[in-house]
Amino acid sequence: MTAVQFGVLGPLAVTTDTGEPVVVPGTKVRALLADLLANRNQVVSADRLIDDLWGDDAPANPAGALQVRVSQLRKALNDAEPGARELVESRPPGYLLRVDAVDVGRFDELARCADVERLTEALALWRGEAYADMADAEFVRAEASRLAEQRLVVQERLAQARLARGEHDLVAADLAELVARHPLREGLRAVQLRALYAACRQSEALESYAELRARLAEELGLDPGPELVALHRRILEQDAGLDAPPRAAVIRNDLPAPLDELIGRDEALAELLTLLPRQRLVTLLGPGGVGKTRLATETARATSYPDGVRLVELAPLPAGDASVAEQVLGALGAHEAAGTTQSPADRVVTALRHRQVLLVLDNCEHVIEPVAELVARLLRDVSGVSVLATSREPLGLTGELLWEVPPLPVPDDGDLDAVRRSAAARLFVARAAAQQRGFRLDGQTATAVAQLCRRLDGLPLALELAATRVRALGVRGVVDRLDDRFRLLTTAQRDVPPRQRTLTAVIGWSWDLLDESDRLVLAQLAVFPDGCTPEAAEQVCRTDLDALARLVDRSLVVLDDSGAAPRYRLLESVAAFCLERLTDADEVRGRHATYYTELAERADPGLRGADQQRWLALLDTELANLRSALTHGGGLRLAVALSWYWFLRGRLTEARRALAVPGDPEQEARAAPWRVGFALSQGEVIAPDDVRAAVAADPSGHAAWFAANAVIEHGDLALASELLPTAADPWTEAAVLTSVAHIAHANGDQATLERTATRSAALFADLGDRWGRLRATEWVGGLADMRGEHERAFALHREGLRWAEELALWPQVCAELSWLAWLAVQTRDYAQGRELAERAYDLAVEQGSPGALIFAEMSLGLAARRDGKLDLAVTHLSHLADLGRGESQPALYLPMVLVELGYAVEQGGDPDAALALHIEAFEVAEVMATMRDAVGPLEGMAAAVRSPEVAARLLGAAAAARLATQSPAAPAERDDTDRVTTRLRAELGPERFEALLAEGARLSPGEARAQL
Repeated sequence: MTAVQFGVLGPLAVTTDTGEPVVVPGTKVRALLADLLANRNQVVSADRLIDDLWGDDAPANPAGALQVRVSQLRKALNDAEPGARELVESRPPGYLLRVDAVDVGRFDELARCADVERLTEALALWRGEAYADMADAEFVRAEASRLAEQRLVVQERLAQARLARGEHDLVAADLAELVARHPLREGLRAVQLRALYAACRQSEALESYAELRARLAEELGLDPGPELVALHRRILEQDAGLDAPPRAAVIRNDLPAPLDELIGRDEALAELLTLLPRQRLVTLLGPGGVGKTRLATETARATSYPDGVRLVELAPLPAGDASVAEQVLGALGAHEAAGTTQSPADRVVTALRHRQVLLVLDNCEHVIEPVAELVARLLRDVSGVSVLATSREPLGLTGELLWEVPPLPVPDDGDLDAVRRSAAARLFVARAAAQQRGFRLDGQTATAVAQLCRRLDGLPLALELAATRVRALGVRGVVDRLDDRFRLLTTAQRDVPPRQRTLTAVIGWSWDLLDESDRLVLAQLAVFPDGCTPEAAEQVCRTDLDALARLVDRSLVVLDDSGAAPRYRLLESVAAFCLERLTDADEVRGRHATYYTELAERADPGLRGADQQRWLALLDTELANLRSALTHGGGLRLAVALSWYWFLRGRLTEARRALAVPGDPEQEARAAPWRVGFALSQGEVIAPDDVRAAVAADPSGHAAWFAANAVIEHGDLALASELLPTAADPWTEAAVLTSVAHIAHANGDQATLERTATRSAALFADLGDRWGRLRATEWVGGLADMRGEHERAFALHREGLRWAEELALWPQVCAELSWLAWLAVQTRDYAQGRELAERAYDLAVEQGSPGALIFAEMSLGLAARRDGKLDLAVTHLSHLADLGRGESQPALYLPMVLVELGYAVEQGGDPDAALALHIEAFEVAEVMATMRDAVGPLEGMAAAVRSPEVAARLLGAAAAARLATQSPAAPAERDDTDRVTTRLRAELGPERFEALLAEGARLSPGEARAQL
């Protein structure tokens, strides 16, 4: 009931709620406190306390001496916090310390969690060994040993959780000292072995196992356990399941940090934790304010799923909104990429298909139909997904387990012990004490607290709101006021649930206590669907910080300072109550739309400069407000301002939907190129004249570049070159240069590629635009690859991968992983190439990114073919060839895929079919007018053609073309030509072969093709 805090995870510590240390005088008094803390909330007999404190050296009057020490302890506590003396109670046959504010309690709570952040927080509570200054005392030894073991368990679980996040290098380093201190602990050793193996330190992992085996035999005469033996075998076999997960593909927990203690839900939490592993769909039912959301998040926090927990907040969605799947995708961090044709529900299924994850769907009742439809599909099609939902009505699905969240138990009477045992009373007292330091539960207040809890039906929100009035009215005054209010509202509508009547009464009573100006501010705050900053509240509600502070003090507004900036939020039920009383809704929503439109227009240039990441995070935070503003006055002006943000975040469908609304002529002109660019990015075919007309309307050049750049992916390089705008500013110049570099890469024009990519990278670096540097660096790396500078290309794409991960641009992460896979294959590191390509492919599937998926599958096909896995290679490459042939214009990747497929077919024993594929590749390259892409088909024809003379000429022509295009063969490509060269030399003889090679070198690619 008081604010005294106790710490035993280290030397004994006592502090006030402000962190001031409390002096506990004397060794015996401190020992007494330690003894009571080790047995907290339990009666410890006087005889045992005397024995613990003095042992065989007891004073002449041991009972009196003990009583003196108890009095000294009570005085020390009470001097620090008035009323704290009552924490030490006299209970026959001894004394009891009634306290919950012990660091061990917080540690135990955090230790039940499975995420890295909570486990790290748990270990941060330790200041040394438990009861460090009482370590020799027998009375704390068992408790200290228990806590030390629990600490070790948490350290093991933290290491495992970090390992699952891909932090294998750091885990391996951090565990070295811990394993040295606990060398025989097999669980700890197993995590270390996994970390060392994942960090490519296999020899060290084997040495660690050998050391453990030797120690066990020498010190205990034992062998390692079967689980450790099995792990050792897997390491020897290089089991792929032990490889580190890709950082970008790991789904992590995103539950909000708890702002206060969860009170009265221990049994509910325990029951739900036993249900979740067995039930794939659990729905928490109950009225608003009963605590469904808090119970769901705390349950999820204490669970352990291999791929984590995702909280999907549905409250921001309008009633009946069908975009539930898009909300889930946002929570998963799955962004929409160019060329996506899947529906949002399909993309959710794709992203989760191979995951074991818990989805927490919060506040389902107002979108119950689309939620039920999506959950039914997930349960049917994705076996690894479990769902914990909160709602005011069931989803109505087969297999759904309904779990009604009850109100907190209330005391039957005013007996002090009965009230203390009541969860509702404990919640109310804790919140009231936080509002008024001197408030405590005792014989004088127990009866009133019991009445209040019963009258409020044990509803947590009602109790918390009532607790804020104790400071002004006292607990008896609160009870009297509630009695009047409830009698007034007993004739409320019969179709409103009884508990909701009670909750509405509490909110209405709080509303009535506000003056008119504060009521107006509170009602206007309800237009913010996901909270707001102080600045937004001041401008939209035309108020000041003093009024906001008053509303926070009365618990009608929540101040959330867990993020980068403080935000004001309304509880769900309070917001609904206030919206019904908002008399000037249109005017307030108009100011809301104006504020967020201007914010988006300020953010737009910021997204193209050094503050890009900050602006991205700010717009992410304000997304619900921006969506609301779009539908309440922001219109096309706001949609245009958000277009670049939507592109960076991969929300193409949302962008197109917002841009579809009509606007004035100026807004229409600004929106036209964005509309075309997003349509092209999603694979739509648009007539060239329509694209030209849209681009011509752009006054800034940003949107014109966006549309022209989207044309490149459709293979119409001439139209894209025509449409690229003249640079009006450094950013547009840099962006246009990346597009020119892309076109030059496709055409094999190395001089233009080097000039434009290098200049673009420099411009973007000057601007501080990391997205731009990422795009430009991609083509600088592409140039290095073309020139055979593979180490430089590796370095550039590794840096690009880091930037893409930092900006959360997951489709670009896929692309960078695929580039690295491609480079690994070209340098004959086929295992690394396959591993990187698999990571890229898995992530591309999750993100629903068609372009990244193609690049990743191409690298998988190349790695398989070069590694001799011909059947697998043919499967991948045939699929890609079919996709490329199906485009309206030949896909840029098609010649390369056909060449690789031809080699796979030829090596599989069908040279005629292979020759047809190489000829097709050459003809596609001719249509595309890219000489560089004709080289590979010529070399492939040489491998497949039956005439050795023709084959030798083809090799000569290909070698000459490589020199002309400055495209040296990569090591892996040389393996193919070396294989053919060796065969032809043997068949023709060295002199004849060299003569035919020289003849071929004088042929153009077209003339060489005519040899067949």
